[in-house]
Amino acid sequence: MDLISIVVPCFNEQESMPIFYNEINKIEKKMKDNANFEIIFVDDGSTDNTLQVARNLNKADKKVKYISFSRNFGKEAAMLAGLEKSKGDYVAIVDVDLQDPPSLLVDMYKGIVNDGYDCVATRRSTRKGESKIRSFFAKKFYSIINKLSKTEIVDGARDYRLMTRQMVNSILSLKEYNRFSKGIFSWVGFRTKWIEYENVERVAGNTSWSFWSLFLYALEGIIAFSTVPLAIASILGFALFILALIWVGFIIVKTLLWGDPVGGYPSMACLITFVGGIQLFCTGILGQYLSKVYLETKKRPIYLVKEEI
Repeated sequence: MDLISIVVPCFNEQESMPIFYNEINKIEKKMKDNANFEIIFVDDGSTDNTLQVARNLNKADKKVKYISFSRNFGKEAAMLAGLEKSKGDYVAIVDVDLQDPPSLLVDMYKGIVNDGYDCVATRRSTRKGESKIRSFFAKKFYSIINKLSKTEIVDGARDYRLMTRQMVNSILSLKEYNRFSKGIFSWVGFRTKWIEYENVERVAGNTSWSFWSLFLYALEGIIAFSTVPLAIASILGFALFILALIWVGFIIVKTLLWGDPVGGYPSMACLITFVGGIQLFCTGILGQYLSKVYLETKKRPIYLVKEEI
């Protein structure tokens, strides 16, 4: 019998957890001839009764394990903790709100065992239920990052996937502090099969992902898997240098031919503001990369565990 570890990041998900647990049990019964499950709930510093629900589920069913952080460290830390604590021959990462349909685990398992893939991952074929603005920026993010990075990230890719132990160990061998798992999953390679499904609404509760947090997460991904923004800063600086030379030449010729009448200040103010804005923009890009290096060199743990079963 194969052991499948189900890693479930949770942040304020007290309402969703019992529903998720019941759905996973249904899937385990369908797969009882081939696999057993262990369920690892990772409480990412929740402020509701998420931890207590995990305790209760553990008392009722010993295949349920849980990890509780000392504070909120983010979903990336929660996924990493679950992967590190998992013992299964295969490991799945699943959202507790049932936006990742547990029923797909059956086909995902067959894709690895029968078809020889190392990973079966999921992607959303539609963004039904999302606002048009959020969908627009999400599509633009995948378009931009795939142009800037050599690591391809599939449009609509979810963290929901089933992986072999070999692939999980490869992911865990990457010790970087600033983690962007969608990029890491792609970077380590291995044969991956993609399953598409339509977007599913949350079964309960509210999402903790705001537009701003998603924007910062997207920025994290671009910085983690591309140095192109640094090249853009250099190109902008060189382009402004060439324009400055052309402008100086123009002023010299103009002065020699027509004299030097006093120009207006508005044009000069606009030019100074433009150049200053470009300089601050390029300095900001350098600052983002420098801040990531700073965080890496401090060697702080990615998460701290307060309670664990």
